[in-house]
Amino acid sequence: MIGLGLDVVAVARFREALARTPALRERVFTPQELALAAGRTDEAETLAVRFAAREAAMKALGVGLGAVDHRDVSVLRREDGAPELVVSGRAARLAAVRGVRGWHVSLAHDGGVAMAVVAAL
Repeated sequence: MIGLGLDVVAVARFREALARTPALRERVFTPQELALAAGRTDEAETLAVRFAAREAAMKALGVGLGAVDHRDVSVLRREDGAPELVVSGRAARLAAVRGVRGWHVSLAHDGGVAMAVVAAL
């Protein structure tokens, strides 16, 4: 394992940020993630947990979120429904330099909190 990251996001605060800054959706999330969120009961919860995964991925790489573009890290769903972390752009280049050959991601949300754990392998 190269690194492990954990991040927690308060869903209510994230919902407020989305309402205050509608452009945040397109600036931070990929079209695929926005499509996944659009089909959910609570869009803010779905996006908050994906935001947490971005933060956790950067922590697993030993850098802050500002080291890469927001959309360089995304969380999609595999055919079996499991989350899949996808990196591109500067995040992919940073991962390659660090020797990352794969990722594990776990997402959870309950009681107004969204959490992600990411392992860089």
